[in-house]
Amino acid sequence: MTGRPVPAAPLSSLRVWLGPVAVLAALAVAVLGILYAGDSEPGTVDARIGAAVDGAQPPWRHAAVVTDFLGEPVGAAALVAATVTGCLLLRRPRAAVLTVAGTGMAVGATKLLKPLVGRTIHDGHLSYPSGHTAFLTALALVVALLATGRSGLGGAARASLVLAAAAIAGAAMGWAQVALGAHYPTDAVGGWCTALAVTPAAAWLVDRAADRPADRPPGRPDGWPGGADRTVCR
Repeated sequence: MTGRPVPAAPLSSLRVWLGPVAVLAALAVAVLGILYAGDSEPGTVDARIGAAVDGAQPPWRHAAVVTDFLGEPVGAAALVAATVTGCLLLRRPRAAVLTVAGTGMAVGATKLLKPLVGRTIHDGHLSYPSGHTAFLTALALVVALLATGRSGLGGAARASLVLAAAAIAGAAMGWAQVALGAHYPTDAVGGWCTALAVTPAAAWLVDRAADRPADRPPGRPDGWPGGADRTVCR
């Protein structure tokens, strides 16, 4: 036992799985954006799903309201703060940075895309893609990357768990948005795909920034304070 941090696995071991997923997700965001550009009405799929989900009654409506709150500024800030605190307590500063960068980039991407696509709901409110869904999906991806980082699982198994977490979070928030009538179902799918496309890129950027030799303090194995940290997307 030397007290040295465990070396990170090759950087490509997880990215080889998440990379193609991110590319396909970006394509899905673009395709849906083109299909629904300028629309102010639900599509055929939206209408069918919305008819089954919209207008949920208690106790499901209460669950939808609580879930929706997690994507509101106060709820989202509390989740991010709690996650960052947990990362720092676990001496995972890269994951803490990714929490802010990943969720921020995902939500920022939806805000940039909404006026470009121009899809509206309820008196002209821009709706595609769903920022709430993108946020919770991105946060789930970050938490899953952290939780599986020291599991010893191979790239395929770890990627499966990370994507499963993203699917559960995206489905939960997407359902809440449709149940409350805040978004069309395809808006939620677009938000989910936005997070899948942006968050792995954010993880790559965080790792690149931390691994720059010029940023490494003398005697530290990485570029972030605290030393014992590993790549967040490896």
